[in-house]
Amino acid sequence: MIRMRSIQDRFGLAVGALMAATLLTASPHRAAARDGGDVAAGRHIAETWCGNCHITGPTQKRGTSTGAPTFTAIAAMKTTTQAGLRAFLQAPHSRMPDVHLSRKEIADVSAYILSLRH
Repeated sequence: MIRMRSIQDRFGLAVGALMAATLLTASPHRAAARDGGDVAAGRHIAETWCGNCHITGPTQKRGTSTGAPTFTAIAAMKTTTQAGLRAFLQAPHSRMPDVHLSRKEIADVSAYILSLRH
């Protein structure tokens, strides 16, 4: 009886761990899908508002500012996430103009940047 209970406990723990892992990995994907943004709209916004200083895409040859990272370089950073980009684009920065993007525009630009990841 004790041995059978031990197997059931282990099985229950394994199933519980599997369910928890599934929920933890599924949640970010649903959130990303819900507010992932429109890549094409984000590219248009990036070309319009960011292209003066940043190289925003593979077809743009150069930006006007020195030292501004390319969007491809930003996308390639392991630390770049949808949430991180959202937070960065909502806060003013000394070297960047205060563009005042809407939440949807921020989601769109973030989606575009993340689409450049190889």
